[in-house]
Amino acid sequence: MTAILETDNLSIQFGGVVGAADICVAVNKGEVIGVIGANGAGKTTFVNLVTGYLRPSSGAIYYMGRDVTNLTPREITDLGIRRSFQIPQLFDEMTSLENMLTAQSVAPKVPRSYWLPLQRSDTLDSAMARLELFGISDMSHRQVSLLPQGVRKILDIAMATVGEPQLVMLDEPTSGVSAEEKFEILDIVMEAFARQEVTVLFIEHDMELVERYASRVLAFYNGLVIADADTRQALADPRVREYVVGKEIHRTHDAQGEN
Repeated sequence: MTAILETDNLSIQFGGVVGAADICVAVNKGEVIGVIGANGAGKTTFVNLVTGYLRPSSGAIYYMGRDVTNLTPREITDLGIRRSFQIPQLFDEMTSLENMLTAQSVAPKVPRSYWLPLQRSDTLDSAMARLELFGISDMSHRQVSLLPQGVRKILDIAMATVGEPQLVMLDEPTSGVSAEEKFEILDIVMEAFARQEVTVLFIEHDMELVERYASRVLAFYNGLVIADADTRQALADPRVREYVVGKEIHRTHDAQGEN
């Protein structure tokens, strides 16, 4: 398989705290990879490094063979790597369609004619087609502040795919939604990604979701990748069971007890 993303001894420290330690990972085109680990294990730090929001202390990042270690987030976005955040980055006072049109107006690989006017028929058609791809076109004229959290999550992820990225990194795509919604959200999102042939890394605490959607797992602990294997093998690893899976089971039970 062809590696779309590679990291070579990627490391970062925050004062005396290790955020990432000698991470060597190769992500192949078309993979769906679950990124797991307890809070503070280094998952989001890894995503922030790859997407340019943090600069590594040492090591290198290669995207499609190109060294992108010192590029800005915008430059990395322009090359075809996108991300979503735990909290959707949306304009609450606007509709779903208006949010998508705004995303199109600033996305790389979108013709500059999309800037003015935003109400061109081809621009509207493109925005509606993407909402349809992600199963939320019926919400196109709803104000975002009134949307259910699950729909907000899907919209945020859909907006990240404008401009046809090759790699999308999702930071807890189901956080803040009900247990009943989680599978429905990822069913929709993963089907859309498969149709677009997008490579996906997603951070997730729910091991049921990881088992269902990830073909491979990266397990983090104290800034280290302690397992990099197919999903079943990784989740059976003794260190993963001790440092990740067991902690996530307790985390899930605690969360359920709070509800």
